[in-house]
Amino acid sequence: MRMWKKCSAALLLLILTTSANSYGFGNSKFKKEVEVEASAVKLTREVLEGGYDLITTSELKKLLESGQDILIVDTMPYKASYKKAHIPGAVQFLFPIEPMKEWNSAETDGKSEADFRALLGSDKEKEIIIYCGFVKCTRSHNGALWAKKLGYKNVYRYSGGIFAWKGAGYDVAKVKN
Repeated sequence: MRMWKKCSAALLLLILTTSANSYGFGNSKFKKEVEVEASAVKLTREVLEGGYDLITTSELKKLLESGQDILIVDTMPYKASYKKAHIPGAVQFLFPIEPMKEWNSAETDGKSEADFRALLGSDKEKEIIIYCGFVKCTRSHNGALWAKKLGYKNVYRYSGGIFAWKGAGYDVAKVKN
């Protein structure tokens, strides 16, 4: 009888383990959700800190197709990223990944706050879209935060960045040597 209970318990455990995995219990989708949650909360906190808005891939595509006068800023390194692929019409201005509370020209490829202001232009109402590589990349946060600090009103962070742009199948521009 004892043997039967042990075998039954082992069989029950085996059934529960395999059926639990087939129903998602013990599956990595739950662990993945923790990562998605952390990323979403981080992004939300950055948006609140920066005071800018977000724009999606499809919204940016529609905005570009509308012909509206906008400025798109790619905050990725020139040689490693921008030169190879960027959103058509985007200009490049490097920002660091780490939080940039104070302006540090060493982190912006030697460029000053005045250089960034000159790139953004004198129209404080112009729509400015700032992006980097992907959602977890914080270069775009730094760029959008500084645009807001400089008094620009319509600043958007395109959080999906070049990865989402490519993922949607949209054309990219490249710098010819």
